Amino acid sequence: MPSRRKPQADLRPVLASSEADTSAEGRRLSEIAYRAILEGLFNRKVPTGAFLSQSDLVRMLGVPVQPLRDALRILEAEGVLTIHPRAGIEFLKPDLELARSTYQFRSIIERSAARAYAENGDAVDIAKLAEDHRALIDQISAKGLLPEHLAPLQSLEDRLHGEMVASLRNPLIETASRRLKNYLVLIQLDRRITAPLALRALREHMEILEACHKRDADQAEAALSRHFQAALQRILGMV
Repeated sequence: MPSRRKPQADLRPVLASSEADTSAEGRRLSEIAYRAILEGLFNRKVPTGAFLSQSDLVRMLGVPVQPLRDALRILEAEGVLTIHPRAGIEFLKPDLELARSTYQFRSIIERSAARAYAENGDAVDIAKLAEDHRALIDQISAKGLLPEHLAPLQSLEDRLHGEMVASLRNPLIETASRRLKNYLVLIQLDRRITAPLALRALREHMEILEACHKRDADQAEAALSRHFQAALQRILGMV
């Protein structure tokens, strides 16, 4: 009488789950490496314009080789660095052309964003942003620019431009905007923020917000254009 084999459990779901877990872990590590490289640039641990090997970056940033390679490929596609096979990694060195290109691209995106925010932005959010801008303007005007003002200053910058871009409801534009923000941080690494410069930028923001409060899309776009022109001139005087 032929022997009967005991049916074997189907391992395919287990294998699929294991592969998915491995893939998710790999993506997580690559994201950590991506953030580590950018943070290294932003805090000057990795000098802009530097030419480094993978081994240098592993040692400097403390990330494993494979996630580092994945992150480097992404950052090369984003224009932050160039990978030279068998030679090393060359990091972007901000210059006048990068500043002009960055603001030109931002202007293309955010002129439409300012119009959308003026037409469709939440009135409560607009009012809150304007209130927070006025509060910081009053503080800096009264006390000068103190170290504790730097974080709120950056937060208002991120909130205004982030909310305007989000009002377009376009994930591709939001991705492009995040990449441009990385360029902007690199461009502004050597800038020295003073009270007059901070107040000028905040008041330019207020012009945009006041136009949005009035639901005047034309004026919001015009104010955004003036803000970017002035910001670029401030950077060109610094680079």
